[in-house]
Parts: sequence; structure tokens; C-alpha cells
Amino acid sequence: MRAGEIVFTQMERVVFGRPAAEAVAETAERLDAKRVFILAGRTLSRDTDAVRRIAAVLGPRYAGLHDDMPAHSPRDAVVACANAARAAGCDLLVSVGGGSTTDGGKAVTICLEHDIREPDGLEPFRTVVDPVTGKRHFPQYRAPQVRLICVPTTLSGGEFNARAGITDPRLKLKQSFIHPGLIPRAVILDPAITVHTPEWLWLSTGVRAVDHAVETFCSIDGNPFTDSTALQALRLLGRGLPAVKRDPTDLAARLDCQIGAWNSMAAIVTGTRMGASHAIGHVLGGSAGVPHGYTSCVMLPAVLAFNATVNADRQAEISAALGAPGQPAAEVLDRFIAGLGLPRRLRDVGVKREDLPRIATNCMLDDWTFSNPRPIQGAQEIVPILESVY
Repeated sequence: MRAGEIVFTQMERVVFGRPAAEAVAETAERLDAKRVFILAGRTLSRDTDAVRRIAAVLGPRYAGLHDDMPAHSPRDAVVACANAARAAGCDLLVSVGGGSTTDGGKAVTICLEHDIREPDGLEPFRTVVDPVTGKRHFPQYRAPQVRLICVPTTLSGGEFNARAGITDPRLKLKQSFIHPGLIPRAVILDPAITVHTPEWLWLSTGVRAVDHAVETFCSIDGNPFTDSTALQALRLLGRGLPAVKRDPTDLAARLDCQIGAWNSMAAIVTGTRMGASHAIGHVLGGSAGVPHGYTSCVMLPAVLAFNATVNADRQAEISAALGAPGQPAAEVLDRFIAGLGLPRRLRDVGVKREDLPRIATNCMLDDWTFSNPRPIQGAQEIVPILESVY
């Protein structure tokens, strides 16, 4: 008989299908926030009126805006935002944008709580992984008092996680900051605000959500609860992503994708470990600058093929959920991703062949390498996976 434990988060609510500005203002009022500071994506802030509309509805509660958070949330950008929010007297932070603003916002709340004013000040708060055993060390520190509300505009799903991926630009390495208090108090899923998201970013982060669902369904920690959310995520994303590709104005399909991304995160936030697709993806992002979604586009089918010898039965259910029963999951995902017009090779996303050994070595610093369904003993076993999709 299987045994386990599901640990739920400190998130209070998810609001979906309503205008973001209205929902943010209502949440700020409910929380009695007086100084609401917005961290927004640069393009969304400067080329659309979406952020201005949120600020306008907040009225006197609006305290300021920071819209400079580059991809992969580098430490210096996190600290710059925190310094601006601190100067504005922020008592509630709202992130509006993709995964980098979401992760950056979580780290900003650490900086605000612990008076971090320089990038090196984040060092004691990061999670450290033993490169031999894969055991993680979680620093103990006070939970942030200034909390986060997220309005995501992509499908990366990080808004549902108490984990922030922050890049140390000097090491070119993405590092994890994990604490239960980092989880947003609320998430607002407004499909209308996502029409401003570039197609490649929407679809590729949608594949990232597919990757969440696949790797949690195949996880060594899987259980009936997380199985159900992963398979439903695949059904929603399997129909929603092609529908948005066909008609970008289809808000119902966009909401399907958003709820699918939410479902895809249910297992992760309750403690389910992922596998090599995510571990390699973290390193491709931090060490090679590859966008989150593209890492899954390239690596997910390759990792499925690598793992097929140990979990073919689970992979068969993935194929069925995506409407292709009886076909190898690696091939099903390869066709699905290619059909969305997304890249399938490492060389197509700017990775140099000579960097593959370094990428493989850095993967041994990621804890999810050690929880891959097919055990990985060292970097030499990762290089062939990378070579297979170069």
C-alpha cells in the first residue's frame, strides 16, 4: 500500500476569468494594503496600457512601478527592484508579467524582509545542493511580511510555487530560493491580459507547463492525487495551446491553458520532485540564457526517450491524455511541440556544442537531476541526452 503526505501551501485564493485590474484592486482592499508597488514586465508596461489600468484602479493605494526584470531574474535586478519598493514604502507587491517577474517578485520579498541592498546579500538565503548525494540544504529565515500577488501573463506556472529561480550573473548559474512564505497570497488569471504576450512566449511556456505535468506524472513521488491533476493539465493544454495558435483571440482557450498550467503545478507545490528535463532546463536557462519554455521544447521528448526503459506504462497514459493512445510519448510530444512551431534542437536556441560538457556538469548541482525516474549517476550520462537533441 502506498503512503505519502500532501503539504498544501499558504496561498489564499486563485481568481480566474475576471479583469486583472479589478481583481488586484479588490485584493488590495481586502488585505488593507496602503502602498501597493508593481513589478511588471518591460514590454507590458511600456507598450500596452495593461499596467497603467491596474495602477489607475488602485488609486491612492498605488505606490510605484519597477519594470526592469530581465530574463531569468538576475540578482542585481532583484535588488534594484527591492530598493525601489522599499523607498516607496511598499506593503504589498504585485507582479504583472511572465516567469521572470514572478520569480523576481518572490526574491524581492526576501530582500524587503531582511534589508538586502546588494546582490551578495542574497547568498545566505539560497538552497544548496550537495553535488554527490543531491541532498538539499534549506536555510532557515523569517518569512516575508510584505507578500506578493501575481498576475501571470505566461504559462510557466511559477506563481503557484514557493520557489524562486534567481540567476547569479557572475557564475551564470540559476539558483533556488525556497521558503513556504514566498508563495503569493493570491494569483489572478485574466486571459484578456495575456493577448499582449508574444506568441512564441505563450506557446513555449505552455510547453513548460506540459513538462510540469509530464514530469510530475512520471515522478518517483507520484500518487493518485497528483496523477489526476497532471493528466487533467495535459488534456487542457493539449487542446488549449493549438486552439490559441489557430486563433490568438480565443479567450476561452487561453483560460483553458491558464487553468492547465495551474493544474500542472499542483504536484510540484505539494512536494513532488521532478526529473532531468527540468534539471537540464534550469541549467540551460542560467548557464546558456535559453528561455524557460524553450528548454522544455527541446529537452522534454529527449528525456522521455531516455526514461522510457523504466516507465513506459506511465508514458503510455501521457500519450492517451494528449489524444494519441498507443504511440510513444517522446514521439507524441515531439510532434506536438513541432506543430506549435517551436524549436526542437539545442543549436536552434543558441547553445554551442562546446558548452555541452559544462552544462552537463552544472546539472549535477540541480537537485532534480537526482530524482529522475531513471537514475543519473554523473555528468557523463547527461551529455548523450544533450547530444541527441543538438
